[in-house]
Amino acid sequence: MSKLEKGLVQVYTGNGKGKTSAAFGLALRALGRGLRVYIVQFMKGGFDYGELHIIDRLPGLELKAFGRGKFVTEKKPERADVELAEEALATAEKVVESGEYDIVILDEVNVALSLELIKTERVLELIRKKPAQIELILTGRNAPREIIQAADLVTEMIEVKHPYNVGFQARKGIEY
Repeated sequence: MSKLEKGLVQVYTGNGKGKTSAAFGLALRALGRGLRVYIVQFMKGGFDYGELHIIDRLPGLELKAFGRGKFVTEKKPERADVELAEEALATAEKVVESGEYDIVILDEVNVALSLELIKTERVLELIRKKPAQIELILTGRNAPREIIQAADLVTEMIEVKHPYNVGFQARKGIEY
């Protein structure tokens, strides 16, 4: 049973760095208060992200990553990418419906929506059906207008300056 009296829908979007980091920061804060957190990662399966090296040591936190270990950027994704995104969304629906977790994070779901791996209406239905006490967090750039309208809190990360633009590569422990 959830420990939250009222759960909201939060969206972290925009072209700047920090959307997943903000969601993971919220997860860490929630764990510190005894809340249970489930993270569903869209399109991140098969990658060696730093957070995967500590998840098992954090009681109350579950994470399931879906993906082929390959970046999905094209507008016409491969069928396998669509199937994995649909599986991720089905997992999210079951987790939310179960009511076992206080916070459910759908990491990169907005990107999956913008690439048309999953349908916006299905995510809107998840938002509408979520139990009142569950906090639902949706991350990723290009959040659809309908998702933004359905949310209670929306934060847009804006890139002002990024070291990638002057040749820096992604660094272990910082970007992944």
